[in-house]
Amino acid sequence: MARRPLPRILSNGSAQLARSRELARTAADSAADVLHPLITITRGLRRLAAAGRRRWAETPKERRGALLFLVTSVVLVVALVPYGPLLAVITLMGAAAWQGRDRTAAASDGPDESQSQRLKSLYEALVPHFSAAEDPEPLYSHGGAWDKAFPTYAFDGGGRISQLVVRYPAYFTDGEAEARARIEHLLAAKSGRGREYHFAWDEEGNQLTLGVLLPLPVDITAQRFVTAPGETVLGFTDPTLVQRTLPLTHGERRRDVPPVVWRTGPRSTEPHLLALGQPGSGTSTLLRSIALQALRHGDVVIIDGGGTGEYACLSGRDGVLAVEAGLAGVTASLEWAATETERRLVAANRAHQAGHPPPDDTKRPLWILLDRPTAFTHLAAADGRRDPQSLLQVPLRHGRPANVTVVVADQLDSMDALSEPVRRHTRARVVLGPATADQLESVLGAPPHTTPIDQLPPGRGYARLGTGPVHRLQVPATPNPYDDATPDALCQAVLDLLPPRTTPADGETIPEQDQSADEPEPVPTAGQPEPVATAGEPEPVAVGPVATEANPGPVPVLGQDPRPHPAPVLTKPSEADRS
Repeated sequence: MARRPLPRILSNGSAQLARSRELARTAADSAADVLHPLITITRGLRRLAAAGRRRWAETPKERRGALLFLVTSVVLVVALVPYGPLLAVITLMGAAAWQGRDRTAAASDGPDESQSQRLKSLYEALVPHFSAAEDPEPLYSHGGAWDKAFPTYAFDGGGRISQLVVRYPAYFTDGEAEARARIEHLLAAKSGRGREYHFAWDEEGNQLTLGVLLPLPVDITAQRFVTAPGETVLGFTDPTLVQRTLPLTHGERRRDVPPVVWRTGPRSTEPHLLALGQPGSGTSTLLRSIALQALRHGDVVIIDGGGTGEYACLSGRDGVLAVEAGLAGVTASLEWAATETERRLVAANRAHQAGHPPPDDTKRPLWILLDRPTAFTHLAAADGRRDPQSLLQVPLRHGRPANVTVVVADQLDSMDALSEPVRRHTRARVVLGPATADQLESVLGAPPHTTPIDQLPPGRGYARLGTGPVHRLQVPATPNPYDDATPDALCQAVLDLLPPRTTPADGETIPEQDQSADEPEPVPTAGQPEPVATAGEPEPVAVGPVATEANPGPVPVLGQDPRPHPAPVLTKPSEADRS
């Protein structure tokens, strides 16, 4: 059966519609050109009327009568003068045409003299890097045309370059890091220091795009972030490479900011973190921020190598197993952490062999936060003891399946003093504070795509998670709430996030024995013999000082030892136990 052709109006209807739209657009343009004077005069009359109403509203009521009399007198004089009304209409139309004119300034076709001079000097500075004697048609040459090399450019209000697209010849070695670094350093110096620039290299198109990055917000305080278990917010970055935003409370407003989220747990590829920085760069602030987020779903052991009490606010809180600042306590805590990691591995292995899910006590995350562990290395060497960093080998190597996370923060110049397991197993890296390009590349493993600057606020730096891109980072403000120099608003923000105080396990105290006022308190004399235990009675044990008139008070109760006790190492079950 042959298919019937479509009607002509349907087969070529799109062409007719296109011609109709073109005719309508042409008619509208012609009408606008013809009626442009009328449109201008009408707009001017509307603006004059609005100005007259505004003038009448601003005039006080006691002066409106005099103003009305003056306007009426002028109208009468104009009406009585020969050709007065005609001259008045002509004057009104001229004023309306002047007021109704298009006041938008025409866009300049090119840069002004100062901008042209800046682009020309930048072009001349790039000639030695982008020119070759064998090039028959060089793009860069002394005295050449800069507009061919810079197809796109933009300037800010201060006359400095804010965006620039640079074309370069194909024989430039854009695949070498050293050649790129020379060009980036030159562009940053010629475009203006004190700003951070982002460089995007297009090797296929032989173009380099330079852009100025806005400063990261430094006024974001510590708060409860909307994250899932196993996600930790290290800070905030630019929206260029991050596809996610977090709703944050900023004063009385709420806004969305792109975060740098670090994922931990059994499925994480970067289970441990290393943060380095100069003194005062904010590494302790980063550890406090991580600790407050970790306490929502896990337990924390804190090692304070600085000894300045930066983590005193966390002592005795729920989930905080220990806050150690002495060599003996640090060694005991890290020994317990290594033993606990082994216990979790053995318990999970037994459950897997039996076909059961892992026990609940192996699922709760355990965080080991170390601030300046290299300080204990020197103390242990001076005392002839074992280096506490050697105890981190088990949590670092086997911590991922056991839900044990290690975070190490130290100074940038102490990186060589860190042990080999710490540098090998910490794949998530953070560098805070001023640092050179070589230092950033040695710590992060890749150079950043921005130019580092000398003056940085506390908590500013760079972060890289595994083999991902290098992000700019701003750590949320999490100061020590017990510091007198900290503003009250920041202190209260941190105190609101702290968990409650830990309740003792026994929860009991020994009450004082009530004694009557007339019954004197027995006081042992010098000649009174001490009680001797007989064969049928137990020997009395003194539990505290005896309450006397000189030393009144209840008997002290011994609480729990705040230092975590070493857990027994579970061995592999034998064949008899399995049967």
